[in-house]
Amino acid sequence: MINSCLGRHILAELYGCDSTVLNDRQQIEVIFVDAALKAGAEVREVAFHKFSPHGVSGVVVISESHLTIHTWPEYGYAAVDVFTCGDRVDPWVACDYIKEMLKAEHIFANELKRGFLDHTNAPKELQKIMNKKEEQKEK
Repeated sequence: MINSCLGRHILAELYGCDSTVLNDRQQIEVIFVDAALKAGAEVREVAFHKFSPHGVSGVVVISESHLTIHTWPEYGYAAVDVFTCGDRVDPWVACDYIKEMLKAEHIFANELKRGFLDHTNAPKELQKIMNKKEEQKEK
């Protein structure tokens, strides 16, 4: 596993997106399914919803986890999650494709490691908790 964790979760804020694309449920769905496939994921379920008067939310469930989006066309903004488990699928491939297809001018994205298997690679606060649990087991 990558960095001794179960998964990688990208949280992305996309600004300056094409408002027409952000308000088109069918186009968003195609973009997200294509993003999953380009990253090497196996698509399981797809659900997207168009809000009135504007906005789209949706999810592509993949064998390796999920891709989600919530759009605010009136602000040219999209909130995107790409969560993949294992080391076969690269979430950045999907994220980069989504940015390109939404025509985003700016992206702010962070990757979180999920499910640390080796606490030495976990954030310091989580290491403290995991160490305490190990100490309690030894008693």
